[in-house]
Amino acid sequence: MNNMIKEELHFINISSDEHSLFDWKPKLSKSYILDLNIVKENTAKNIFFHINKGNMKIVHIRKDNLIYTIGAKEQVQFQILEALLEKVDERFHEIYDIKVIFSYGNISANIFNNFANEVDDIVENLKDLDLIQKVDVYCMVCKRTLSLFIKKSIMKTATSFPVPIVYNHKGHAIVCYIDQNFKVRGVELVNITG
Repeated sequence: MNNMIKEELHFINISSDEHSLFDWKPKLSKSYILDLNIVKENTAKNIFFHINKGNMKIVHIRKDNLIYTIGAKEQVQFQILEALLEKVDERFHEIYDIKVIFSYGNISANIFNNFANEVDDIVENLKDLDLIQKVDVYCMVCKRTLSLFIKKSIMKTATSFPVPIVYNHKGHAIVCYIDQNFKVRGVELVNITG
């Protein structure tokens, strides 16, 4: 996994349906306008949504009253972005009692400004947090071995094994079957539609 993930990220945002509560971006990052309408269209909770927008990947998830969104360069795999959002959500709830904060009504986003230090820490120490497992898979189309990054939380919540993981790259996709020990148990080419 890239040790310089911070250079690959464009932003992290935490919002309610009404307001942006927290914005983070690495130093030297361009300014990005997050189109929350795209995010708000998907009202399902606890499901990650992936969006390709130009040369950027965007991932968001709605958890309780909050929407977490992350944007990164297109070469960053979605599983890494999901793992980052899971950790940001976990840390955010460790620090802030959102139900109590929302009970006061009109919230100032300024109360979350110090959370930027927490996000910096998560991003800079991603490798040490042990959230991701690298797996090598052979792509029969590319005729080479690819590095697939899988968030470890998938194995904790899986109901059966092996877990199918779709890797969409260079205009085609493979499905990789990964067991609970992160061993590849099979790889197939899959048809893409959408």
